[in-house]
Amino acid sequence: MRSPLPLWLRFLDETSKIVPALTVAVCLYTRSAGVIYFTAGSLACVLSTKLVKKAIRQERPTHGRKTTYGMPSTHASGCTFYAASVPLASLYLPLHTSLNPLAVYAPILIVPWASMIVLSRVWLGHHTWPQVVAGTAFGIWFASLWFKLWVTDVGGVRTLGGEVEDLVGSFLGTPGGGAA
Repeated sequence: MRSPLPLWLRFLDETSKIVPALTVAVCLYTRSAGVIYFTAGSLACVLSTKLVKKAIRQERPTHGRKTTYGMPSTHASGCTFYAASVPLASLYLPLHTSLNPLAVYAPILIVPWASMIVLSRVWLGHHTWPQVVAGTAFGIWFASLWFKLWVTDVGGVRTLGGEVEDLVGSFLGTPGGGAA
């Protein structure tokens, strides 16, 4: 019989519910095209990881509770996507008008939290170290690529985002922040 998990580890085990809920809250609060774009990037990263996982078909640890394939870790790639994207945005993009100036310090909270989530995947027996390392590398790579597409306005995605944000702001009677 397994001993009950400590509260902090149970909290980390629920990230598949907590992180999406917080992401939706930030999207609704900011109504920022940039935030929505990076949320879509996180989703694209996770779905891409799942495709890679199905191609590799590596089993998870035998002592774990999960039965799907484990290489690379989807939690690690998704959390690392955020852990890489938020510092990049804080360093290289203007702060959205809906955010408090202290938001530039968000990486101080997000990077350690994402790191704990990644480590917890091994502690909880869901993944092996190579699986979380591969997921982490995938998340960093995907975040870097997604950020580059935004900054260079590939396909006009950033320009269109700013226009849509301004249009939504005009309907809601709030100033659009423009696509940072």
